Amino acid sequence: MDRHAARRAVWALVIAGAAGFMTALDNLVVTTALPSVRADLGGTPEDLEWTVSAYTLTYAVLLMPGAALGDRFGRRRLFGLGLLVFTGASAAAALAPGIGGLIAARAVQGAGAAVMTPIALTLLTAATPPERRGTAFGIWGAVNGLAVAAGPLVGGGLTEYVSWHWIFWLNVPVGLLLFPLVRLRTAESYAPGARLDLRGTLLVSTGLFGIVFAVVNVNAHGWTGGRVLTGLIAGGLLLVAFVRHCSARENSVLPLRLFRNRAFSGVNAAGLLMFFGMFGSIFLLGQFLQNVGGWTPTEAGLRMLPWTGMPLLVAPLAGRLADRFGGRIVVVCGLALQATGLTLYALTVSVDLPYAAQLPALIAGGTGMALYFAPASALVMASVPAAEQGIASGAHSALRELGGAFGVAVLGSVFAARGGYGSPQRFVDGIAPALWAGAAGVALAAVAAALALRPAPAPAVPEPAADREPAGV
Repeated sequence: MDRHAARRAVWALVIAGAAGFMTALDNLVVTTALPSVRADLGGTPEDLEWTVSAYTLTYAVLLMPGAALGDRFGRRRLFGLGLLVFTGASAAAALAPGIGGLIAARAVQGAGAAVMTPIALTLLTAATPPERRGTAFGIWGAVNGLAVAAGPLVGGGLTEYVSWHWIFWLNVPVGLLLFPLVRLRTAESYAPGARLDLRGTLLVSTGLFGIVFAVVNVNAHGWTGGRVLTGLIAGGLLLVAFVRHCSARENSVLPLRLFRNRAFSGVNAAGLLMFFGMFGSIFLLGQFLQNVGGWTPTEAGLRMLPWTGMPLLVAPLAGRLADRFGGRIVVVCGLALQATGLTLYALTVSVDLPYAAQLPALIAGGTGMALYFAPASALVMASVPAAEQGIASGAHSALRELGGAFGVAVLGSVFAARGGYGSPQRFVDGIAPALWAGAAGVALAAVAAALALRPAPAPAVPEPAADREPAGV
């Protein structure tokens, strides 16, 4: 690789990594700041839930349309636009005069993030030669994995020692620095022959909106609540219509032929199940360390570092291992390790569980998460033609976010059905079966990856003609 190409790949990694860190961090960064937000802005418990869910909702719903718009109108142009929207919405969230304004700003933040995320992966793929992509995705995966898991620590630290407003102000200087770099250090690109599928985009956006809206309302209204059932039924019907539409149209927003590729289908199924188990478990474990362990938000975040810090240490190594041995074995081992970590937690969790006894589970879970992130993204991008990498990235990110939303809702429902917040013992009674559910989800992800990514059998090689017996002998 010549010097110019190497420099271009480095800049693409810096831009994609920084953008990915901001958007991933904001998934969970608000959770530990909610008491301070309520003290300043007021609001009901449901309002506080929506400060988290508004971001998740628009983020999950607009990922595929964001990728499609980048393919059609220019990936660099749309990435820059998404970055400006995300940065401006972050400032609006920091300046919000009331809880309603904060929720609205969070929704706009999610929209900007949905445009940035799939395009960042496409820009990184285009700028990095195939033999170096494993390492590049390893670093990118380390940054993203660290951001997802470190959200509660960053939110707790800023809230405790500065102000909750700085959770959002933090994004503003980063976004303003990144924007000129995007213009100067990345090349514009389009998907050849890309056209907007307005009907398909509308069907998938409204269908996902219905599903995610229902899921984020489960904890407040229950699975049989009117708005939950309405969202699930309407969203499901719209997604069925979307599948029928894509089956009848060659150039749809999500070509269904991509799912005929075993690697593409397997990695996406594994990603949905992995985020189901990971998001739901992190959401509850952070609260376990505070409500049962008695630590402050910052102290709890620091004690999660054996899990949350592992992506920074292991993911670059995972990328190199994937380059050398193939991504399949690294992904499967990572998922198996993460399932093992959650199983250890479920087996040992108790009111008086010492922190030292939690370390094996934390280390196993964090190492597994780190081993998964980079090779999984590389496998998705390698499974489709270059012209469809934006669409593939958007679909992969949307399915992961959908899995995360379901994970928080389902594991939260399991927790509420078997336990609660009334006492440490009640919390333990609820979190143990929830962790078993999370471990089962990640274990199924490992099985899906192992089956779907197994090498195809080699075709039979006929014997050389000279070695065959003559006919009739």
